[in-house]
Amino acid sequence: MSAATTEPVALLLCDDLMWTSRVAGTGQALGFKVVAVPTVEKLEAVARRLPPTCVILDLAAVKAPTAAIVTRLRAACEVSPRFVAFGSHVDTATLQAARDAGCDPVLPRSKMAEGLPELLKEWLS
Repeated sequence: MSAATTEPVALLLCDDLMWTSRVAGTGQALGFKVVAVPTVEKLEAVARRLPPTCVILDLAAVKAPTAAIVTRLRAACEVSPRFVAFGSHVDTATLQAARDAGCDPVLPRSKMAEGLPELLKEWLS
């Protein structure tokens, strides 16, 4: 494991290029490091090297139960990061599963897009 960084880091599990660019670009503009990864395996590997302050889950990219991903990442990190999630507002079961897994907040995509700069500041400050 690398030395702990003082810079807040967000890991983004997302396989959508538009969202990846939007979140990473906004984070960078605010002075935060956002590392996007397309799979849970890569997310876990990066979390071991670069301990995150926050893990952002795009629920459309999640191919395993959210609870399993959160448990796996908590085990991979010396200090448990904050978990947040966003997804389709019509997929209420998936949004609820993310809440039940410990993600807070869980947002519909529209709210994520609308408040992204403020949300990143809150999650990474």
